[in-house]
Amino acid sequence: MPERSADLVLTNGRIYTLDRKRPWASSVAVKGGRIVAVGEADAVAGLTGPETRIVDLQGAMLMPGIVDVHAHLMMGGQAELFELRFPPTASFETLIARVAEAAAKVPESSWIIGGQWGSDLLPKLNTLEALAALDKASQGRPVMLRDDTYHNRWINSQALRLAGVSAATPDPEKGSIGRDPATGAPTGMMIESAAGIVESTIAKSGHYTEEMDRAAMAQSIATLNSYGVTAFLDAAAMQPILAALKGLDDRGELTAWSVSAMPAVEPSFMFGIAGDELIALRDQYRSAHARPDFVKVFLDGVPGARTAAFHEPYTSDPILGCCFRGSTIVTVPDLIRWVGKCEKLGLGVKIHCAGDAAVSQALDAIDVVRSFNGPTKLVHHIAHASYIAPDDITRFAELGVAADLSPFLWYPTSFLEGHKQTMGEARALRFWPNKDLLEAGALLAGGSDWPVMPNPDPWDGIEGLVTRRNPSGAFKGAALWPEQALDVASALEIFTINSARAIGLADTVGSIEIGKSADFIKLDRNVLDIQADEIADTKVLTTWFEGRVVYERS
Repeated sequence: MPERSADLVLTNGRIYTLDRKRPWASSVAVKGGRIVAVGEADAVAGLTGPETRIVDLQGAMLMPGIVDVHAHLMMGGQAELFELRFPPTASFETLIARVAEAAAKVPESSWIIGGQWGSDLLPKLNTLEALAALDKASQGRPVMLRDDTYHNRWINSQALRLAGVSAATPDPEKGSIGRDPATGAPTGMMIESAAGIVESTIAKSGHYTEEMDRAAMAQSIATLNSYGVTAFLDAAAMQPILAALKGLDDRGELTAWSVSAMPAVEPSFMFGIAGDELIALRDQYRSAHARPDFVKVFLDGVPGARTAAFHEPYTSDPILGCCFRGSTIVTVPDLIRWVGKCEKLGLGVKIHCAGDAAVSQALDAIDVVRSFNGPTKLVHHIAHASYIAPDDITRFAELGVAADLSPFLWYPTSFLEGHKQTMGEARALRFWPNKDLLEAGALLAGGSDWPVMPNPDPWDGIEGLVTRRNPSGAFKGAALWPEQALDVASALEIFTINSARAIGLADTVGSIEIGKSADFIKLDRNVLDIQADEIADTKVLTTWFEGRVVYERS
């Protein structure tokens, strides 16, 4: 008996397994971090010995840990620990007031870094009047504020000086510097790759230290565990991130399964080696729970800044004209080469596509590779799969491509208001055709894109998938394309077993089945038995990773 005894038995619960063959159980047994029995009380009775820890769930709902297929761990931890935070719904006046409060507390030479201003504020911020207000509030301290997409930055005059940006500075490739139409003076608005100019300045200043990096990663893991996340994919993992994840695992402190996507090209907001040079080092950063198994390609930008690539033109703009459609960063032949190369190395590809033309281009490239290579067990991702031409919906399933649904914006937001300004209301509202994708057989996976979303709470996203209404109560009475709403069971699959399939961990996580990792979350309510507009209020009471408690709500 002792050698057969389980280490842990959870019983007397409403256990939602996400295993369609056995959706519900009352008990589960764990030994050596793996599930050894699932079923009713009699299924675990013979595995209970004197050393077995028994947890009476008292009727509470237990389910598999959440799998987040799109997060940025280092940035998330830095934002929580070291940066000024305000919601994307914050007004211009609130933003300026928060900077003034921060300026009163930090030394004159210290950077004030924070976010996230709403995309709908971009036209107002891109003016010399707004810059003057920011300069006054900052009292001489350099300021960098990120937007709600994390693609663009707004900086003050001191930051412009430190970055060496003036009216004579040319726009960088694949980016632009905001300028006053009359004088050409910079407004402090840094679009896409121009954001990298100031991010690089901050990095070179020594603002970020190795101690901050380590603290940020540890904070990120703890935050994810608190929301029930027990597996994730870091969507732009440079060398310091890979090293930090493996370091945590080597010390036994990585309390989630980690998959990483290594950038094919150095992003504008992160620095270091990328592409072939970084990919060649991947096995140095592989460990029991850390798996650098994906490559990230940024194919376009974001709609609110007119940097996403669309089939139809943006609304008329005094600088870009009447027929501007945006453009992609990578050509189709280069993308084909990247996908083909990654498949030879056994790596999946996560492709950032914010506009429908970028989605088409990504699918075209994968289609070409499939025509040469035939079927593959690798799952490539299109992130964020939000604006999709109707003819492309069925191609996701046909090509075996996962729709990485992130961030949680499938309901009315300030983010969407920014899209309306650049695309027109009718097109902007055709945002995230989730039900069409699901009915076409596509693999839908759930990701937060934290810290683009201020926190990685999956219950906010799950409620939004089901209601298409803003869970915060903002935009009261408004729903975004409600015909695309999903049922709760489908939404739970998207954030568990589907995401596990998408990141190559379906044999290990995503459902409560014998042989899988004992990654569970106990909830304060049964999310299948409550009103849909209450789902976002769900709280995780306990998170188990490999059978040990890694978070407990106080």
